[in-house]
Amino acid sequence: MSLAETFAPALASSNGASRRGRLVLEHISKDFPGSTVPALRDVSLTCEPGEFVVVVGPSGCGKSTLLNLVAGMLTPEEGRLTLDGQAVRGPHPERTMVFQDHGLFPWLTAAQNIAFGLKMAGVPRAKRDQRVEAALEMVHLRRSADKLVHELSGGMRQRVAIARALVMDPAVLLMDEPFAALDAQNRTLLHEQLQELWVATQKTVLFVTHSVNEAVRLGDRVVVLHAHPGRIRREFRVGLPHPRNFDSPEIAQLVRLVRREIEDEVNRVNAQTDEELWKPKTPADLDRHSVGMGGGI
Repeated sequence: MSLAETFAPALASSNGASRRGRLVLEHISKDFPGSTVPALRDVSLTCEPGEFVVVVGPSGCGKSTLLNLVAGMLTPEEGRLTLDGQAVRGPHPERTMVFQDHGLFPWLTAAQNIAFGLKMAGVPRAKRDQRVEAALEMVHLRRSADKLVHELSGGMRQRVAIARALVMDPAVLLMDEPFAALDAQNRTLLHEQLQELWVATQKTVLFVTHSVNEAVRLGDRVVVLHAHPGRIRREFRVGLPHPRNFDSPEIAQLVRLVRREIEDEVNRVNAQTDEELWKPKTPADLDRHSVGMGGGI
């Protein structure tokens, strides 16, 4: 079985009239005990089948809470959340998660980690092996199938985690800052590889990150959250075709626009505190105090 046959976008009906992966959040609110401010309030968001949606915003704005609600690990106090018209009630293989920490079992090989979910789902051995082989090929780790976790680099571990999620053939792939712990070179490489995987599989992806560069590089749409309480502040459409040139002027321009929006939100939040805020000096300010600096070197 080819990669395209194994991980091609599945259809909700035999005539192909409706693709899987339409995720709808309607007026979602979430509170946590002991907090006076809701984590999320009245959030409405629709991810169309095959769309790559990235959520960004300042710390504490509810990005991970939003993702955990979609995963079914949390329940909203208000609102409705559906996937392909079915209410989300608890975790389900149709919604698989890739975390910042890969979460691999250290006593299993790369192939065994990828196969774990299939094994728990009762997939027969022959079909399981076939799908795992295709997944390893897809993330360029076929030669590392028998390696244990400690024998893999950080980037390789995250590729195994992505393969473990995709091998379940979910309708939606959820990603919670999956590349945050990687160095810059590995992060860029994983951006390129994730873009390749997404183009090949056309899965709906809901991706959370602190990195504006990452958001604009990968997303069809970038959603900026308002903080305290979390709600949607603004959305940016990224009308650039895939695969993308990450160093293009268009990417750089969009990064500046999204970053400015987040900076405005951070300044709004900081203005509500009683603390005296530290602001970095401008180059002109630093020049006025540079006399004699380095004179003894």
